[in-house]
Amino acid sequence: MATLDRSPEVSRPMSILRSARFLLLPALALVAACGGQDPSVRSGGVPVAGVLVRASGPGTLELRAGQLAAARGGFESIVRGNPERMDALNDLAVAYHLEGHSEAARQLLDEVVARGTPLEQQAALVNLADLYASEGFLQAAQAHLEAAREIDAARAEPAWGLALLADGRGDADAARLAAEALRLDADGSARRFLVFESPEERVHFEAVLAEASGDRSLAQARWRELRAGRLPSLAQAAQRPLGEP
Repeated sequence: MATLDRSPEVSRPMSILRSARFLLLPALALVAACGGQDPSVRSGGVPVAGVLVRASGPGTLELRAGQLAAARGGFESIVRGNPERMDALNDLAVAYHLEGHSEAARQLLDEVVARGTPLEQQAALVNLADLYASEGFLQAAQAHLEAAREIDAARAEPAWGLALLADGRGDADAARLAAEALRLDADGSARRFLVFESPEERVHFEAVLAEASGDRSLAQARWRELRAGRLPSLAQAAQRPLGEP
């Protein structure tokens, strides 16, 4: 699948002395700006998955229920109360991305990569990869996922991202990557932190998971559902396992 001509530079973990207090203000301004909402998935994009750091707390349940404005308010309240909470800043960025505010999300994620703990940096890199993959910068997305995996190769979130990206592109090693992700996530704990921008993205994940688990019947049902979905790149990806041209 073709990619766009230019690729953003990979964000790498580093340590700088800046406060998230000064970053949240311009990000909020971007969100509030009239017309600030971006297209969710652009032509050539292969969305993967986002990753939350926090399993519970203000904003988390609302995000999973699809109440994005309430989720954003919950995360923003935590960051305003303590700008050093990089976990909440990452999850706020996920909410911004789900609302379609990709540039505001990118600003916050860059801050988490710069100042977060290794776990927070890893989540932010996966989320940046999801942004770039949705925009069609597939090489940049893969580079961010590989950087995330380098932080802690035992965690499954980057592995799931790599598997979904490979499957969406039609790479030959997609099945191997999915099997590796499932091996790392045998108890399903990593899956609890994954979030999806659209129903099609979730169906794609369920199809890849079913294939890796050996449930061919469920996988075929999910591929057929995905083929009829709204995202051309994922509908095309579904044609391969269905044996369609």
